[in-house]
Amino acid sequence: MTRHTKAKWYAVHTKPKQEKVARENLERQGYEVFLPLIKVKKRLRGKWTNRIEPLFPRYLFIRLVMFEDNFAPIRSSRGVHELVRFGEYPAQVPGDLVAALIANQDNLLGLNKGRQTTFKKGEKVAVIEGPLKGLSGIIENDNGEERVMLMLNLLGRDTVLKIEADNLVKESA
Repeated sequence: MTRHTKAKWYAVHTKPKQEKVARENLERQGYEVFLPLIKVKKRLRGKWTNRIEPLFPRYLFIRLVMFEDNFAPIRSSRGVHELVRFGEYPAQVPGDLVAALIANQDNLLGLNKGRQTTFKKGEKVAVIEGPLKGLSGIIENDNGEERVMLMLNLLGRDTVLKIEADNLVKESA
């Protein structure tokens, strides 16, 4: 049995907002560490921004071999609060869970996702989210960015607005 097959994943509890510091310090000491991250939209100073944050705030995963690896330096690493334990032994995290998180990391960060749908000029769409939910309009321009130009009939006038493409769906003919 190789070291890699004997190694199991364990949870590390970090100090508040120090997950990345803990990861860097543990990696510097030679440990295999995984910090799952996710892209989230947050409102900052009145504007929506995309931020990368830990999927599990204050937690990361470390791969160790029980009774072979030295667990002692983990607790004293910068950013680390403690190794999560049940009784006297560290809490083992199912390997399938960590493998799935690693496999889906790009999706969580939105890196390989891209926009699922592109629209053609003149195409009829419906707004499914936001303050204009329920309205229908016609695509004026879709340049592949997050927002598209949409013509809506508001208060009896045709008005062109920029709207997030994720808030639109094609209307069925």
